Amino acid sequence: MSNVFYMPPVTLMGPNAIQSLGAELASKELKKALIVTDSVLVEVGLVSKLTDELTAHNLEYVIYDGVQPNPTEKNIEDGLELLANSNADFVISFGGGSSHDTAKGIALVAANGGHIRDYSKGVHLSKKPQLPLVTVNTTAGTASEMTVFAIITNQEDETKYPVVDKHFTPIIAVNDSELMVAMPKFLTATTGMDALTHAVEAYVSTAATPITDASAIKAIELIVNNLEAVVNNGQDRAARDAMQYGEYLAGMAFSNASLGYVHSMAHQLGGVYDLSHGLCNAILLAEVSRFNAKQVPERFVDIAKAMGIDTAAMTQEQAVNAALEAIDALSEKVGTKQRLTDLGVTEDKLAFMAQNALNDACSLTNPRQASLEEIVNIFKARM
Repeated sequence: MSNVFYMPPVTLMGPNAIQSLGAELASKELKKALIVTDSVLVEVGLVSKLTDELTAHNLEYVIYDGVQPNPTEKNIEDGLELLANSNADFVISFGGGSSHDTAKGIALVAANGGHIRDYSKGVHLSKKPQLPLVTVNTTAGTASEMTVFAIITNQEDETKYPVVDKHFTPIIAVNDSELMVAMPKFLTATTGMDALTHAVEAYVSTAATPITDASAIKAIELIVNNLEAVVNNGQDRAARDAMQYGEYLAGMAFSNASLGYVHSMAHQLGGVYDLSHGLCNAILLAEVSRFNAKQVPERFVDIAKAMGIDTAAMTQEQAVNAALEAIDALSEKVGTKQRLTDLGVTEDKLAFMAQNALNDACSLTNPRQASLEEIVNIFKARM
């Protein structure tokens, strides 16, 4: 069976990488950008790093700053309206996954028509390339700046669904670790645990390949060795830089191997309770991994080794348990080991969320298929 590997043709990485963006754009005959971001990044002045670079290269722009933490269909519709009224000919996302996912939805629908929901009924459904998209990343977690995924919330029915489309791939991605230095401690932690989840789920995915395996294992090494340090000291440039490479490698892995039940379940928690996606992943990761390890224990032995655990004298079961314990231990160290009940989750919604999780596209590549009751029980184990 043949495999396809998607990633941006150009990625600018490292400290002050954004200062190379203008020259890249100038060569592409683009004229006016719709910048998709949130109001906080505008208010704190971080977006000026981008607008100054555009101005220096004679590129016009208009800003849509209405992105919500769990981006909605309305965010995309509002952005499309501003795009049409401004005559922008390309889109730049600035921020984390919420900004990138919103921008992807805007760019895809602008070129293909319809509603973003139309593209969630399968994979790679769009017929035409989206409007040119550039992604400027400010967090080390979602990897949405380079993946074929976008996660959108339908507020009407409390669901959160993935859209998977090859045309989401941006023409340029920017990972400038200097833009990440000011990230708050808890955001650093939740996005970092999100990245770890991407790597773990991609490594145990039924669609994994040698390329995604290599990306996932290296991502796990980088994240485990640097996340706690950067949570404790946001000014640690070396750890910030390592985390951006870790989250990008995790993105390379899951964009091409897909994900599993951690994400399927976290999507539902976000849709119903509007909770932080990274936090939900952190809470669920070890428990879903415990369920999956019964099917692919050898994969979790590899994960244990990538986390720095000496498994030489361990049985397979001991190594698997050590990996699960290490995941929870890291989550506790960075402040994301919480209970769902503490976040307002109630048992009356569990069956609804479990059914929607099983219908989520990410569930297709989970290594062990679950019943509705088993998904409910995983939720309950973290209540």
